[in-house]
Amino acid sequence: MALAIVHSRAKVGIDAPPVTVEVHLSNGLPGLTIVGMPETAVRESKDRVRSALLNAHFEFPARRITINLAPADLPKEGGRFDLAIALGILAASEQLPLDALEQVEAVGELALSGKLRPIDGVLPTALACARAGRKLIVPRGNADEAALSQDTTVYPASHLLEVCAHLNGNQLISPHELPVCNAVQADTPDLRDIVGQHQAKRALEIAAAGGHNLLFSGPPGTGKTMLAMRLPAILPPLQANQMLEVAAIHSVAGLGLRGALSQPPFRAPHHTASATALVGGGGIPRPGEISLAHHGVLFLDELPEFPRKVLEVLREPLESGEILISRVQAQTRYPANFQLIAAMNPCPCGYLGSERCRCTPDQVRRYREKISGPLLDRIDLLVEVPSLLSGQLLESPSDEGDGNKEVLQRVINARARQYHRSGQLNTKLSNQQLRSHCILDDTQKTLIQRATEQLGLSARGVHRILKVARTIADLDQCENISINHLTEALSYRIKFSR
Repeated sequence: MALAIVHSRAKVGIDAPPVTVEVHLSNGLPGLTIVGMPETAVRESKDRVRSALLNAHFEFPARRITINLAPADLPKEGGRFDLAIALGILAASEQLPLDALEQVEAVGELALSGKLRPIDGVLPTALACARAGRKLIVPRGNADEAALSQDTTVYPASHLLEVCAHLNGNQLISPHELPVCNAVQADTPDLRDIVGQHQAKRALEIAAAGGHNLLFSGPPGTGKTMLAMRLPAILPPLQANQMLEVAAIHSVAGLGLRGALSQPPFRAPHHTASATALVGGGGIPRPGEISLAHHGVLFLDELPEFPRKVLEVLREPLESGEILISRVQAQTRYPANFQLIAAMNPCPCGYLGSERCRCTPDQVRRYREKISGPLLDRIDLLVEVPSLLSGQLLESPSDEGDGNKEVLQRVINARARQYHRSGQLNTKLSNQQLRSHCILDDTQKTLIQRATEQLGLSARGVHRILKVARTIADLDQCENISINHLTEALSYRIKFSR
């Protein structure tokens, strides 16, 4: 009787729970059985492993082989356990030393030739491996991703033979280090490229400073999409822990490493995207667009063209910053702390109020009703982007105010005030914190009361106006909210509330 144990990791959301691969060789008719809730790809690994071992000139034991993937109640999927199973068979048949497997974990898919193929979700595995105090063996195609976990010793390999030579001590694999990227990033779009639209630029700066959600409305060709695409450039770079979170989500989604890890992600799904594509899901739950936009921007262009039931799924993650995907066997939780930027036309044709518009009042009403009141209530800034006169289009871009560098510095300063005051952005302030940090005098309270009555604001709408006013005060480096700050915050609600 021979028994070998190899450590590996499963993939559950952005977590990597430990999986112990137990290989037992016993007398009886030759055969291989895998137990422990393996799905189809895992069950098929017995054929891949057998061919890989034979083609690598190892002996495949002509005995009864039982492989247990523990814990037994955790679903296992994909080809990530191929390498661990192969190493377990070799160790159980005394072709590898058992003690060499005690302090290492192994993940990777095997080709029939014995080559190692990259898999998804390696970064969460590397982070969990470091917490467990073990070293990690991965396919060479996953080496850079795994090396993002600086506390993990990563051994990259291209073939099963390399792994076995390393474990036998014949030819050691050098630990992999993430190479320094010297590539010059492409020029980011600058706010100065946009002619006019000073109020929209101001709203974009406020949204960046406080993490507020923003909706642009205006005729086609007025610069709504251009404005939205410039938001990431005026957001502060991601912190180290944020970069790891974002990279882990992209790893689980099979997207690999992002181009610029420090830049907030920007996702812009097409309006034909389904609810599952937006929030995540599937038989084996995968992250959706809102999770891929974690710590970044989700841009929904042509907002009313999205099906209403698709837009409604955004309501909960906008409040909670995460999405819980429930299935019969398990629940998967993905982070979704994103900033929503949306754009829409004022009517189906886009030219409401001009001679070109032929939309009836009923058509306009049905078009706008595609965006529900509760969703609109969760958007802090509602900004009209009007058409420009022909003379304005010919203005020099150098006269268009501050560029990305100047705006970014103001955003960083405003965010520093927020973190120093409450430890979070203004958009995340609780009701109790609002009462502490947004103290109003009698004149300001009267203004809010009148606005609530005339505009029909909900309690959430009032709170969001206060949060925006707090952000405007932070941009002006003011300790208290003034009447001008409150009036500007209200101006981003008036036209959409009528």
